[in-house]
Amino acid sequence: MDSITHTLFGLALYGTINKEGMEKPMKRALLVTAVGGSQIPDIDVISQLWDTEGMYQMWHRGITHSIFLVPIWALLFYFVSRLLFRVRDARIFWLALLAVFIHDTSDLFNAWGTGYLEPFWPTRITFGTIPIVDFIIWFILLVAFIITKRSRFSPHLVYKWAFVCIVLHVFVQSAQGYALYQAYKTKYEQLTLSASFLPGHFSVIGKKENVVEITDDSIFSQPKLQYKLVSQENANLDKLFKEVPAAKTLSQWAPFVVVVDSEDRLGIYDPRFYRNGQSFLFEYLEKNGKVE
Repeated sequence: MDSITHTLFGLALYGTINKEGMEKPMKRALLVTAVGGSQIPDIDVISQLWDTEGMYQMWHRGITHSIFLVPIWALLFYFVSRLLFRVRDARIFWLALLAVFIHDTSDLFNAWGTGYLEPFWPTRITFGTIPIVDFIIWFILLVAFIITKRSRFSPHLVYKWAFVCIVLHVFVQSAQGYALYQAYKTKYEQLTLSASFLPGHFSVIGKKENVVEITDDSIFSQPKLQYKLVSQENANLDKLFKEVPAAKTLSQWAPFVVVVDSEDRLGIYDPRFYRNGQSFLFEYLEKNGKVE
């Protein structure tokens, strides 16, 4: 998910807590823990500062998003709360545990994927059933906020019900995505999904031999072929991988890639992010020697 959604998750988690009669240091510790825990796995973005080998694609959403690091992050926030707010309360640990777990798990559902089981299983896990920016989730949390301001319902109960609605939304979206995946899996050798911003709609990306097809589909409409791409599978990519290390990383990170071997370019791109004639995850080498 995007940073805004993760922040909203943290604020909503803080909202689920009944703070009646709670002292200010505890409230502050809970707020920092809820929001910080909802953001901390993305600390891996700083790896861009020293990445000279094109490995950022593997580092981002990698080990910091591992389910096995969740209790480590939770302990960190527990000790930070003791240090900054002089608060010693087990609820800090459990809140941080839940916040980080929600971050890591929610990231599984969009096309970018995450290293959920690193370091024991390096494969990026992605379901592709929820867009990176999900406006339905934003809408649910906005409605919850409005209700807390304009009704007499207890805020902590309202936000708990908001999370129930979010889980239901993710389940319905994922069930639809699963149904489409099952319908297409016999047609292609490799298959993946990428959720559209429009609820219930998905880009179904399938590869058979050297042809990649991107189809817009939903369980309530007829499929529409958007793109048919030809991958130059016989191209020699050794020079590309040597001169553009990020290309080799992309080939390992993506479920599958499209190979470009034209008169002026040698490169690969991830078809899940193909829009308007190009993918923003495209690593290539100009045959005149220019590296991109």
